[in-house]
Amino acid sequence: MLPSKMNKVQFAARFGSIYEHSPWVAERAWAAGITEAHDEIETMAEMMVRIVDQASLSEKQALVAAHPDLAGKAAISGELTPASTSEQAGAGLDQCTEEEFHQFQAYNRAYRDKFGFPFIMAVKNSNRHEILAGFAARLHNDRETEFARALTEINRIARFRLAALAA
Repeated sequence: MLPSKMNKVQFAARFGSIYEHSPWVAERAWAAGITEAHDEIETMAEMMVRIVDQASLSEKQALVAAHPDLAGKAAISGELTPASTSEQAGAGLDQCTEEEFHQFQAYNRAYRDKFGFPFIMAVKNSNRHEILAGFAARLHNDRETEFARALTEINRIARFRLAALAA
């Protein structure tokens, strides 16, 4: 069913998980008004990006914090959302060697220690080697740069998830 034809409950059920554990983005999109223009994925994505951009700092911080570590404890214990599980598996994170797994754990700790939030990367079309290289490169950034990058990556993830719904 097209977004413009959905009621509030249907819309929330379909789009509430586009942003990881943050249904407020879809709720605000609905409240802003869904038209036939939003039946186009790019238009919907742009609307959701604007909603995130206009959110308070504390809402943005919560959005970033809602994301799991890559190849982290949640993945090991099966606690990822279905979308995160699929995305991480698609990048081969479920096939890490023991050495790669330990690298991910060390990078996750170092990144969280330095920035106070998880490393976020839209991993679709990437592989574990590229992701590890991303960790290494981005650990040299400052917190402000990384926070902005996290939001950019979150919006990329949302676009991928919206495109998957449309497929």
